[in-house]
Amino acid sequence: MNTTQRIAACALALAVVPATWAAGNKASAEAQAKYNKERAHCMSGQSNQDRATCLKEAGAALAEAKRNNLGTSGDASLAGNALARCGAQPDADKQACVQRIQGAGSAQGSVEAGGLIRSTETPVK
Repeated sequence: MNTTQRIAACALALAVVPATWAAGNKASAEAQAKYNKERAHCMSGQSNQDRATCLKEAGAALAEAKRNNLGTSGDASLAGNALARCGAQPDADKQACVQRIQGAGSAQGSVEAGGLIRSTETPVK
């Protein structure tokens, strides 16, 4: 590699480093901004959690975001998790659990209010 090629390679490397740093810095700034918003929500008392738990969860989410480990699950993953929880039910209740997860029956409440209650009625034979 001659001197001109080395200079060109160094210039290219120096051009890439700030762009990479800026992308990482932007992600870190976005994570910090989200944490600040979540922290304010915790401090306002509107989080449906006690303040200490809310702040702990917000801090844990910030730490995971900084490690680039904070992701979102797709609908298929969430449905799979819900169906897996039916596996912990007694055999007699598993089928009704699966039906509720798949949308049978009725649902009332909300996550914000503390929980979503799903119910189905099964005739006794």
